[in-house]
Amino acid sequence: MQNENDAIPSLRTPTNLLALDEKGMGKLVQQFGWPRYRTGQILRWLYQRRAKDINQMTDLGQSERTALASHATIQRAAGCVVFRSIDHTRKLVLTLSDGLTVETVLIPDEDRLTLCVSTQVGCTLDCGFCLTGTMGLKRNLKAHEIIEQVLTSHDHLSTRERITNLVFMGMGEPLANMEALSEAIRRLTNKSWGLGWSPRRITVSTAGLAARLKDIAPLGVNLAISLNATTDDQRASLMPAVNGIASLKTLLAACRRYPLRPTRRLTFEYVLLAGVNDHADDARRLTKLVRGIACKINLIPFNEFPGNPFRRPSEHDISAFQTIVRQAGLDVFVRKSRGLDVLGACGQLGNLAPQYTERGLTQIEPRC
Repeated sequence: MQNENDAIPSLRTPTNLLALDEKGMGKLVQQFGWPRYRTGQILRWLYQRRAKDINQMTDLGQSERTALASHATIQRAAGCVVFRSIDHTRKLVLTLSDGLTVETVLIPDEDRLTLCVSTQVGCTLDCGFCLTGTMGLKRNLKAHEIIEQVLTSHDHLSTRERITNLVFMGMGEPLANMEALSEAIRRLTNKSWGLGWSPRRITVSTAGLAARLKDIAPLGVNLAISLNATTDDQRASLMPAVNGIASLKTLLAACRRYPLRPTRRLTFEYVLLAGVNDHADDARRLTKLVRGIACKINLIPFNEFPGNPFRRPSEHDISAFQTIVRQAGLDVFVRKSRGLDVLGACGQLGNLAPQYTERGLTQIEPRC
């Protein structure tokens, strides 16, 4: 079966221009008998100018636009609903061409505006503290569906706003959809016709697919690893699927082999669950696990959602845990919870069942 990067455009069936990579777009241009520079022109319209209609491509002649429109389309998301939190976080729920929905979140924080991007509808994994995991995996997103989240989010910015950081920490396990993820990052970082992002402002997070960490290094982006436990028994209870793929020992060994660039560090993420993994002994074991690795640690107090048995630790317990890790000489930060009232916080993306969205329904923006 061909994927979207292998597909050869056909002039007999409508082609979604966004589904074509640079090579595929070159083939389409060649089939029309146009000069090669048209490839870059069309791609710039798609990504840098976020065109939604081929007739917007005014540096193509009218006859060329007519010819292109007769054989191709620009298929953006079929719909989008925006949930706005009281803290100004915005959760965008995009409807895909097959009717499935995917979520992406705009997170403001002082002079930063971070976009949290999804790579799957649902997830292959079953982490017990994550709402997305309750969905199971519906399907992988294609590269252009990943990029669509960025393009649509740009459409919802005010003239004074600019996205400063991208994190692949939304729905799904990014490394389980590596081909589409890599192609999406290529389009994001391409400076000639793409979105021109610096890889240093992009972070890919994994629950711990150790064997695939090496595939991230060539992309030049930052890497974050979710530990969430300090023993294999604990991790097997909280993250059974991923711990079955790679034990803590295997995962940490892969982290130590990871070819970090100068001045770069790995990020270890640790979801704090009250009475489960937030004890002083857990904090001390965590410092031993990451000893010798150039890293920082992000502590994520659990973001509760209906039907889940875990609870958020007290501020005292969070602070005590952080203090122990910091006293071991590690850089450790507590991540702020944003978008809680619209289920836009870490671990809360997933099924938009009524009981999950009641609190945010009064804050829905008009459909886009």
